Amino acid sequence: MMDVGRHPRIRLLAYSEIEEISGYVGNFHVRVRKKARYVDEDECTACGQCVPVCPVIKPDEFQMGLSTRRAIYIPFPQAVPSAYLINIEECLGTTPIACGKCLEACDKKCIDFDMQDEIIEFDVGTIIVATGMDVYDPTELDEYGYTRYENVITSLEFERLISAGGPTGGHFVRLTDGKPPKSVGFIQCVGSRSERRGNPYCSNICCMNTVKDSLLLKEHYPDIDIKVFYMDIRAFGKGFEELYKRSKAEGVKYIRGLPGEVREDPETKSLRVWVENTTAGRVEEHELDMLILSIGAVPHRDGRIRELLTLSQTPDGFLMESHPKLKPVDSPTKGVFLAGCAEAPKDIKDSVTQASAAAARAQVLLNAGEIRIEAITAVVDEAKCTCCGACARVCPYGAIVVDVKNKVPARVVTAACAGCGTCAAECRFGAITMRHFTDQQIYAMIDAALEERPQEKIIVFACNWCSYAGADTAGTSRLQYPPNARVIRTMCSGRVNPDFVLYAFQRGAPIVLVSGCHFADCHYINANRQTQKRVDRLWNRLEKLGIRPERLQLDRAKAVRGYRKALADEPQCFSTTQSPANAG
Repeated sequence: MMDVGRHPRIRLLAYSEIEEISGYVGNFHVRVRKKARYVDEDECTACGQCVPVCPVIKPDEFQMGLSTRRAIYIPFPQAVPSAYLINIEECLGTTPIACGKCLEACDKKCIDFDMQDEIIEFDVGTIIVATGMDVYDPTELDEYGYTRYENVITSLEFERLISAGGPTGGHFVRLTDGKPPKSVGFIQCVGSRSERRGNPYCSNICCMNTVKDSLLLKEHYPDIDIKVFYMDIRAFGKGFEELYKRSKAEGVKYIRGLPGEVREDPETKSLRVWVENTTAGRVEEHELDMLILSIGAVPHRDGRIRELLTLSQTPDGFLMESHPKLKPVDSPTKGVFLAGCAEAPKDIKDSVTQASAAAARAQVLLNAGEIRIEAITAVVDEAKCTCCGACARVCPYGAIVVDVKNKVPARVVTAACAGCGTCAAECRFGAITMRHFTDQQIYAMIDAALEERPQEKIIVFACNWCSYAGADTAGTSRLQYPPNARVIRTMCSGRVNPDFVLYAFQRGAPIVLVSGCHFADCHYINANRQTQKRVDRLWNRLEKLGIRPERLQLDRAKAVRGYRKALADEPQCFSTTQSPANAG
């Protein structure tokens, strides 16, 4: 961090937050609010004379609440810049209560209670999102007694206690009596790999963090008894298995099974743990002086950056990359890259590797001068545009600019457009045309598909990335789907205009299937959610038109699994449906 702060070509904005991001690849405009520190960071020498005189005492967030700080403080010892700041919400200030003791103690006179937030705006070519992660709060797991029993702590609290810069100076002691524990237990997968509470995914870092912590304890206290209660030990990285075996060789006991109950002895404050040892096939009781919960990783709780950059997220809440194999650090938004635990839980080595890759990808764009843009983009006919703004509201990339108030027609920022076609399907006035996927082309494909015996045909609108590829893999996977299905490719299911469906029905198609990606797999961030909304509205409209709504079907598929549901598993649904000649 010190190297970053001193680098002549890096501008570090500490104690700041991003308020707005606009523009597109090569031309991002960023608006940042630099919060008032109420201490001149250029003048402050971090002498610390202001701290002892401050009467306000608060829990220290960096020390996980295990020690206290004052209202004027440095967030953590290695903070850059190395200058104090004042939490104005905690500070007594000079009014209405006249305190101001820090003002009197500061010889440099660098404290200014009139300091205001500063708005900083600048332009950048690319953006790397490395906002990190948060940790799981184990309070809801009542059976472990966290917050009820003082000697039950989290792995982060353990890190502060064992650290030389921690509240106890590196002496690992029980919180109840300040004495070193003779026996310690670790519980793994707290908040991870659970379908009932917490999160279903593996947090990646917890197993090896516990192995490392157990070795730290053995290094400090060779005679300490350590027991690790685990579901599975996932030592998958370079040197991880060797470290795990070293831990076992030094006497750490690994017990396969997660505790079901923890109770505290009211006199000794020791903990009694009941666990089913699945290896031995019996229920065991263990008495421990301290219990450490190995808490999992959760997505960063502040999702504002994701909204500002219109980024996709996984069902777990982490940011989604453009492609897990081919573009692992690219986001779906051009010019925006991902690094570290913002994308998924990972250790330091993987985070550094991904950050290096993201920096390299960003440098490629910056050095290019010119970039290749998507050929399939939207074009607005200003003569037809009514300036309603509907297209801009549904664009996943913010690539459409329209001034509704002043009636300025919509304009497509070609560099930002990804070609999903959602805007064209949303426009009720036909003012938007998609290059290479025009309305005329799609109508012509419908006509060709229904030219002969239309009552026997199924029209399938399939998105390019998942459903259309699924139709190909259905054959190689030996899955069956009706031979009378006629597949029409669109880049995204969001491109399917309701008029296409109605036209297919008018031409005699008994069934129309709109098939796209799963919500979390959409290659255009959230464009397929617009498909769901349009189909919902169209189902209601079909009923009013006297057409049975079940003749329009909506499905989501994965490319690697073919038409698992809509075409492969339920062919009878199509073959038994009557044609419009026989039914409404």
